[in-house]
Amino acid sequence: MARAALRWGVRDLARNADVTPTTISRVEAGKPAFTGTLQSIRAAFEAAGLEFIDENGGGVGVRFSRPRSDLT
Repeated sequence: MARAALRWGVRDLARNADVTPTTISRVEAGKPAFTGTLQSIRAAFEAAGLEFIDENGGGVGVRFSRPRSDLT
């Protein structure tokens, strides 16, 4: 969902998180990953302007932390 919001492909996320595209594919397939890898991926999304939403009865998700027009 986060990649789609940013219109990023696997390689875009891998580059921004400083991991390999294979690592991104493994994580998205639900395979285990090191905590540091997951933190790098989250940091890349947050640096791009996304905010993670905790479970609040409506489910977890992501949203832009500021208007999308401010991100360019």
